[in-house]
Amino acid sequence: MGVAHHLDLVFAALADPTRRAILQLLLEDDMAVTDIAEPFEMSLAAVSKHVSILAAAGLITQEKRGRLKWCMLDPDALREASAWMQSFGQFEAVNLDAFERFLSTELAAPPAADPAG
Repeated sequence: MGVAHHLDLVFAALADPTRRAILQLLLEDDMAVTDIAEPFEMSLAAVSKHVSILAAAGLITQEKRGRLKWCMLDPDALREASAWMQSFGQFEAVNLDAFERFLSTELAAPPAADPAG
């Protein structure tokens, strides 16, 4: 699987708020799919589908323990996506307060005289 395809899978998986919430749960400890499903108001099948998408993106791993399927957060899963996002860190963050002050100053200033005028 190419880097671009893997990033597509990771970002698609992260785009859903339910999947982000599942990852948040797994930050604390490994969990069985049935335990993951508990706080959500959806069927176990729907939660299982979300878990499958997270596993396909490599964000979690799963293992069968007895009759239960356990999910574990993969600690290295976001490394590639994080490295890709950090490449944009070369740009200075926009200071929105300073930008707003600049705009209000520019909008309040009288229009410049038209040299053609």
